[in-house]
Amino acid sequence: MTKFGFFSLMVVLIGAAVPAANATNVAVVTASNATTNQLLVYNSSGTLIQTVPTGGQGGVSGNAGGLEAKGNLVAVVNFGSLNVSMFELGSTGFRLTQLVPTISSPVSVAFGDDHLYILGTTQVESHRIFGSNVNLAPDGEVSLVVADGSAAQVGVLPNQLIITEKSNMIETVDLLPEGAVGGIATPVKNIPANVNTPFGLVARGGNAYVTIAHANEISLVRDGAILTVTNSGTQNAPCWLTLVGPYLFSSNSPSMTVSKYAVFGPKIVQVAAVAASLNGDPTDIASGDGLVAVIAGSGPVTYLSIFSVDEDGNLTLLQPAATIGGAANGIAVIQAGN
Repeated sequence: MTKFGFFSLMVVLIGAAVPAANATNVAVVTASNATTNQLLVYNSSGTLIQTVPTGGQGGVSGNAGGLEAKGNLVAVVNFGSLNVSMFELGSTGFRLTQLVPTISSPVSVAFGDDHLYILGTTQVESHRIFGSNVNLAPDGEVSLVVADGSAAQVGVLPNQLIITEKSNMIETVDLLPEGAVGGIATPVKNIPANVNTPFGLVARGGNAYVTIAHANEISLVRDGAILTVTNSGTQNAPCWLTLVGPYLFSSNSPSMTVSKYAVFGPKIVQVAAVAASLNGDPTDIASGDGLVAVIAGSGPVTYLSIFSVDEDGNLTLLQPAATIGGAANGIAVIQAGN
């Protein structure tokens, strides 16, 4: 199938149901997280259009960012086999290009300018990227502050990584001039006295927004210190975050909702306690190209909900949630052809 043919298939499957201007070339990807792990590719109408084995074993839980995308590249953690699968979008869709071995079982991944950062249960490591090829050998590795297996997510800030460990630790790791991790992991300053389960995060510029899930709080980290803490109000356990312009969205478990906040300067202001309702407990959230996508679980079933988001941050469900068998993990929105 030609590249035009693959994109045309996406256009036909999406049709006029997607109000986002450029949504016809958008794919939403997640991972099955099963023993035989698979990359699952959906269009924005929630139709499964491609399934590709990762070549590894799933099994990760209690994490965020287990799948990340940059341009046409997608990285997926294989917790059970201690490696990360690299996929590239080409003329016939996504194909597996590499298996990157990891030092400890991987839970979260993040792309820098020319590095892939992999958070494991006890360490974070950096791998140089040359074009679309990831160096299999790490060029840096740093042990986590707690390193008890509670690692949750890694994000990228200017010259630093930010990392959460659910055992009440938010920390930074410095990046060397060429982008490799170095030095030691350092706790951020001003961690609240009531800290209880730091979890999901999203970073933009020099700001990182971090959930403190069991304290029902969202914090702003800047320059190695917590600057602001906002309560989630009526919604319990904000766990995962994504940013769309001036709006921050949290997916809340076990409230089974998405909340909307406005973020500006040092402020985090809740605009809508319930911006959307979900079919189960959310396990990750992502956004891009006019869409917000959420993975939520209910017993042995996972649901994929895809929303359009307008300039005022209003979410509109595009179709009934798609059903995914098993405990799918991680999510990303990709503009095909980037």
